[in-house]
Amino acid sequence: MRVFVTGASGWIGAAAVRELRRAGHQVVGLARSDAAAAAVAALGAEVHRGDLDDLDGLSAGAADSDGVVHLAYHHDFTQMAAAARMDLAAIEAIGRVLEGTGRPLVIASGVAGLAPGRVATERDDADPAAHPRIANAAATLALADRGVRPVVVRFAPTVHGAGDHGFVARLVDIAREKGVSAHVGDGSNRWPAVHRHDAGALVRLAVEQAPAGSVLHAVAEEGVPARAIAEAIGRGLDLPVAAVPAEQAAAHFGWLGGFFALDCPASNVQTRAQLGWEPTGPGLLEDLGEGHYFRTSTAA
Repeated sequence: MRVFVTGASGWIGAAAVRELRRAGHQVVGLARSDAAAAAVAALGAEVHRGDLDDLDGLSAGAADSDGVVHLAYHHDFTQMAAAARMDLAAIEAIGRVLEGTGRPLVIASGVAGLAPGRVATERDDADPAAHPRIANAAATLALADRGVRPVVVRFAPTVHGAGDHGFVARLVDIAREKGVSAHVGDGSNRWPAVHRHDAGALVRLAVEQAPAGSVLHAVAEEGVPARAIAEAIGRGLDLPVAAVPAEQAAAHFGWLGGFFALDCPASNVQTRAQLGWEPTGPGLLEDLGEGHYFRTSTAA
């Protein structure tokens, strides 16, 4: 297949491109900068210059493909509504091109906040009020009625591995800055996690096999207790571990406070049964034990 990938130079996107290429697919990656173009080319993919607001360019990339993986997103927490509108416009533009073809459109979503207080499953419907991006997943799935093969991959909040610049890397930096590795409350709240390579493998399987309307969970570990994460960071940095009251989470962790306090366990049972996906990468605590998170400041 010839697969058009947005976000191809990103953390998950690059892993997905490698998996697609390893499986023999031809990949075309969207790149909005010279640095991104160089990264895409280094992965062995063809470069398609453009950005998410270039709807004509997105349409052209989709038209020249056998399927689309849409992973690019403007992660600006100060402009979430605007970022979601841009994402929806991109999905709609791609959907119009794929209409009636039966070709796959795989997009990214998340499991965080999906089912507060219990383990979320692939059958749970996300509440659009929880995040402006969630409604875009529903709009994508609705494309099945227009002859597209839409698939939503809900990623764990932590997609970890060497080179990670995400939530865990930021937690490491905060611990360095504060001189203590902290968790919120008693730290019993759980964070799902998945290794980057396993996430990339699931994207490939989604493109190749997932039926129209599938919702998949890119979750290898159902939920790692926040206290265990803080303890692993404390060991890695040789810092004490402490509890931060919920009302002080924002002051200690900044914008990450609300996220790190979430209890958002999620299952992968249906995803594994449907696609035969078997995560093989190290778990989050094992990955933290490897030491690469602590060698330098890694957060973007």
